[in-house]
Amino acid sequence: MTTSGSAAVRLRPLSVVPEGEDEVLVGDPATGTFVTMPAVGGVVIAALGRGASLDEAAAEAEAFAGQPVDVPSFVATLGELGFLAEDTGEEGSGDAAQPVRTAPIQARRWMTSVRPEAVRPFFGPVAWACYAACLLFALGVFAVRPDLVPDPAVDAFPFDDIGLSALAWLPFVWFAAASHECGHWLGARALGLQTRFGVDRRMIMLVFETDLTQVWTLPRRRRYGPLLAGLAVDSVLLAALLTGRLLIDSGLWTPPALVGSLLAAWVFIKVMQMLWQCLVFLRTDLYAVLVNALGCRNLWRVKSLMLRRAFGRLTPEQAAELADATEADLRAGRWFRWVWLAGLLGVAAWFCLLLLPVFAAVLSWAADGLAEGPLSAGFWYRLLCAGLLLGPETLALALAVREYAGRFATRRA
Repeated sequence: MTTSGSAAVRLRPLSVVPEGEDEVLVGDPATGTFVTMPAVGGVVIAALGRGASLDEAAAEAEAFAGQPVDVPSFVATLGELGFLAEDTGEEGSGDAAQPVRTAPIQARRWMTSVRPEAVRPFFGPVAWACYAACLLFALGVFAVRPDLVPDPAVDAFPFDDIGLSALAWLPFVWFAAASHECGHWLGARALGLQTRFGVDRRMIMLVFETDLTQVWTLPRRRRYGPLLAGLAVDSVLLAALLTGRLLIDSGLWTPPALVGSLLAAWVFIKVMQMLWQCLVFLRTDLYAVLVNALGCRNLWRVKSLMLRRAFGRLTPEQAAELADATEADLRAGRWFRWVWLAGLLGVAAWFCLLLLPVFAAVLSWAADGLAEGPLSAGFWYRLLCAGLLLGPETLALALAVREYAGRFATRRA
């Protein structure tokens, strides 16, 4: 790219957020692309955004840094990142830009259908105090009434018919997942951010996720609200379910016995989902909170590189990449790599303790019906129930196969 010193450079609408004393986080909210650069880069971007020429921006940068700055090369780098308006043929509005894909299945555009002022009261100090109270209430109930702690082998089946119990899971599983992601969405909208929904996987588990990339346009202390909003909704829902169970046990509410069984099943589902969020080694909500609190930039990648180095599998190119990592990533990576490695056992324990008893019971029940052959109604009923319950994991496995096949093809190429 060649540009005369007197020419003005048109930038896309970029956000510049200070990160420490010497760096800024620069990004394009419309595409979800964010990079960290020295603070002098923020000075140049601010000057160019005001309409200054390259010479004027260079003068401001030199005054800030105390030495000459190669502004034309910096502008060329901005072009490679897609931060220049002329690269997309736009006039700087950014409306036509497509967000960068962050999940295999994902909406193409950001959602803006809710006005920030309409949901802001739900994410103020009083609201967060209520969410914290709900979580503490749930933990207190489990501590005082251990008999209400979910037992997968019992609580997962509110009906005598295992297939009907599996079908009863589905509405609440989808509702619980949707309410969690809507919490992220509304928490982001309360701060004026745009989001979009997607479907991804964590190992062999299918997950729904909300793209909160635009949270990086905020100062670090303001990012926690959208990141924790999903767990806030979970806490309210769990507290409501446990309240129902307590009312039944105390005799203040006498619904049909099936209601109590359904509440127990739904408590189990919600506890299972909330425990999943605690698995920080799977890039869950609490992993994002951890990364933000530690000031990391690319902890996940640094963790992988440090593990490769520990096992003697680091290539020269990867060694150079690791050498360029930030101090915060390196400092956290020294212990997080082992947390991630040990986390594989944590995931296995989570699956074996919570899901395996359910899946084993359903598969055993389905196998008995499938033995009757396709000419019986029981064959198709049991096949349908098992398929609906195991469908998400099957899709996650398909996504994993596609991902690894793509990596293999890239390596061969």
